[in-house]
Amino acid sequence: MMNYDLPDEVRVENDGPVRIVRLSRPQQLNAVNDDLHLGLTRVFPQLSADPDARAAVITGEGRAFSAGGDFDLLDRMVKDRDLRRDVIAEGRELVLNMIRCRVPVVAAVNGPAVGLGCSVIALSDVVYMAESAYLSDPHVMVGLVAADGGPLTWPLHMSLLLAKEYAFTGDRIPAARAREIGLANHVCPDGEVFAAALAAAHKIAKLPRQAVEATKRVLNMHVERAVLATIDFAMAAEAQSFDTADLQANVARFLKR
Repeated sequence: MMNYDLPDEVRVENDGPVRIVRLSRPQQLNAVNDDLHLGLTRVFPQLSADPDARAAVITGEGRAFSAGGDFDLLDRMVKDRDLRRDVIAEGRELVLNMIRCRVPVVAAVNGPAVGLGCSVIALSDVVYMAESAYLSDPHVMVGLVAADGGPLTWPLHMSLLLAKEYAFTGDRIPAARAREIGLANHVCPDGEVFAAALAAAHKIAKLPRQAVEATKRVLNMHVERAVLATIDFAMAAEAQSFDTADLQANVARFLKR
């Protein structure tokens, strides 16, 4: 197996031709701090460069897939414009790296997938969700523009009306509802979601390689075109969010808890 160069918060394991990518901050419900953000940005080009990788499974360690953005990081982004610029630029890169990844990515949503966790699901190729899991993009609730969030790609998965409702409200989308509206392929009993996703990845890994990878590229050209049309405005608008009283008050209130 190729040697992956990643922070400890993102671990890659080998299972024959399948790579298992684990978000690994289980005590923090895999909330996205600087290192996890960097690891997610870097892992997809490395997957593409791994000559023996034919498919991947992405999942969270512990009870959650990811609880979303780490509020300590948001607080530092309010105060430090350079950090803000760098993290937002990295978010742009993360989204495009996922879209351009050569290897089909199967998501095993083992628990809640919130914020950036929800976006990673939206950018995956096949999605298996545990019955008790849910998706949520609370960017707007917190006071942020959802620049690397569900709204970039949700209109390709589900109706524009539903995308608007869930983007505005941040409401939880339970697994059964996610499957019904096109955000998930399959719902499994909680203990079986990883095994089901891994089996799907192995099924894909056995298929003719060039046909799989070029077909993924054909499909993701739709996604890339849509994302490139919106992401630069979205990122600039999200950067402005950090200067608003609403966002600053919400971050302060959360950190006081």
